[in-house]
Amino acid sequence: MAITLDQTIAQKQRNWLSSIFASQTFWVLLAVIVACIFLSFATSSFATPTNLYNITRNVTFVAIIALGMTLVIVTGGIDLSVGSVLCLCSMVLAVTMHAGYGIGTGIAASIGTALVIGAFNGILIAYLGFPPFVVTLGMLSIARSLAMVASNNTVVFQFGPDHDKLLALGGGAWLGIANPVLYMAVLALLTGFVLRWTRFGRYVFAIGGNEHAATLTGVPVRKIKVAVYMISALSAGVAGIVQTGWLGAVTTNIGAGMELQVIAAAVIGGANLAGGVGTAFGAIVGAALIEVIRNSLGLLGINAFWQGTFIGGAIVLAVLFDRLRNLRQSE
Repeated sequence: MAITLDQTIAQKQRNWLSSIFASQTFWVLLAVIVACIFLSFATSSFATPTNLYNITRNVTFVAIIALGMTLVIVTGGIDLSVGSVLCLCSMVLAVTMHAGYGIGTGIAASIGTALVIGAFNGILIAYLGFPPFVVTLGMLSIARSLAMVASNNTVVFQFGPDHDKLLALGGGAWLGIANPVLYMAVLALLTGFVLRWTRFGRYVFAIGGNEHAATLTGVPVRKIKVAVYMISALSAGVAGIVQTGWLGAVTTNIGAGMELQVIAAAVIGGANLAGGVGTAFGAIVGAALIEVIRNSLGLLGINAFWQGTFIGGAIVLAVLFDRLRNLRQSE
């Protein structure tokens, strides 16, 4: 029987709607919206301009790193070192500028440090066959130790002749929008474009979907793996630079435990720890949910120690959602 044009359009609309409702990112975004509406009525301080400004600014640091983490998770890997890499890159920036060098030199040294660490992780994993968990867990300790050595375990809060420029970089705003939010938006668009429209992005998904098949079809698996770990470390370095400018000081405990929040943001946003699934938008949405949870606990008078329980529960629910979706598709 011939299919009419109207039937074809209706079928496409149904497929489009079903794909949206089957998307974990959609439901997490809905949860963020519902939580924001509820908190706006439940508290008198959530919807204030100051609080919303703080929420959007605070979410950026986890979100920026989650963008790089998403690429790693899509390939089926993991990077536990991002919190410590953020600390080391922040300290390299601070120590370099404190020594009298300009902000350009400090940023270059910080970014270079991140890329070297990412390349080191990637080479051990891709070329020597080390497990990602072991390599990045080791780097978690190494990077924070190097940050302590670089600063002699002291607080650095003077950034030389370009001190004010660094503070403006991380703590300034444009048209009422905090600079870190603008950086996050640009990086999210760039990451989304790379994953969706470039050969590199297709290779990343191919490796996560079936690494052996990707190798047989000519995908440079090892080079791509090194690249994604360099991008993950780079995202941590960028977040470290921005956070240093926002805080106005660097301590050796900056970024402690952040790797768990970053992984949680990526997973909650729809990235599959088994590889092959993940989006830039999902990473942003996941980070937003974590920040809304963190912010709401204080406003509702709930003990902040419950934060880990709520975030951990969100991770379990996200994995359960993905599991149920896979079972439904297999049937």
